[in-house]
Amino acid sequence: MKELTRAEEQVMQILWGLENAFVKEIIEKIPEPKPAYNTISTITRILEKKGFVSHIAYGKSHQYFPLVGKKEYTRKFMKGFVRNYFSNSYRDMVSFFAKEEQVSLSELEEVKRMVEEQIKKQSK
Repeated sequence: MKELTRAEEQVMQILWGLENAFVKEIIEKIPEPKPAYNTISTITRILEKKGFVSHIAYGKSHQYFPLVGKKEYTRKFMKGFVRNYFSNSYRDMVSFFAKEEQVSLSELEEVKRMVEEQIKKQSK
């Protein structure tokens, strides 16, 4: 699965939220300044070529819908992100965010609780 450009990801975020949409509906969800219709139309066609979306044709109009789920893309993207920026170390990633982003103690405790739950599931 290929990584998305920023513009492609923005369109995918909207499609994941709407579940299906015409180009006009996608544009409505984009903050100002709004891109041109042709720009979003081109992005959706690129996403279709990449296998991320498909469409249903209604005459000359196309209603687009995601073929790749948000969770599936996030999982793949995060693996690449951790590999490329943190030498494939989730520990280094968590450490970075704990130090640089000033994660609160309650957030760190929540992460610890989630990790402990995952460990319990894997040991069963």
